[in-house]
Amino acid sequence: MALVGTGLTTNRLILSHPSHGSVSVGLSDEGPSLRVQVWRDSAVAIHCGNEISGWLSDFLGHPCHLVRTGSGYQRPVNPDHAKPGDEVSFADGYPLLAIGESSLADLNDRIQEKGEDPVPIDRFRPNLIIADSKPYAEDRWRRFKVGSSAFRTAGACARCIITTTDQHTAERGLEPLRTLATYRRDPEQPTHINFGMNLINESKSGSLRLGDTISPTGAHP
Repeated sequence: MALVGTGLTTNRLILSHPSHGSVSVGLSDEGPSLRVQVWRDSAVAIHCGNEISGWLSDFLGHPCHLVRTGSGYQRPVNPDHAKPGDEVSFADGYPLLAIGESSLADLNDRIQEKGEDPVPIDRFRPNLIIADSKPYAEDRWRRFKVGSSAFRTAGACARCIITTTDQHTAERGLEPLRTLATYRRDPEQPTHINFGMNLINESKSGSLRLGDTISPTGAHP
């Protein structure tokens, strides 16, 4: 799936691959309902149609369907960190993820000390990339604002094998998990290797723009 290119127009989503052509689907909420399972959660989504599902199935070599959220889609955030009204789409468990540039730089310094190549930020798929902060400063924030939007953290993000997948070639290696495991294991759950912080949007709406200022409003002791 890393090799599937994506594009957006004002009213369509486009999927493509150099050797497989392209296919598109409209962005409206129209379509038949389909119940989907996202980890432990069950929700009602909207089927995007047979054409784009067939394109994906053929490319991936596995039968699948493309679905979208719609007006009837509801999936609550992990109850360990949720408040009433906190919802998430098809993401693992939380709406957003934040990582500091300096945190990645520190990780890559450790990787390069072992003679390995640094990893790019796309291995971690963050929504917010924070500049001009100290390494792992995001670990200590409880709440912060970006413009008029307020966020609270929902715990560290435990990383999986997807972080070892090159997003341009789909090839897998050992990094960054091998290095992260040496210094980023969760003290309470040692099988979890953490990097980045999960976020919940307390404002429930708003716009984020490149270059917006982040203002922490609370920190963990």
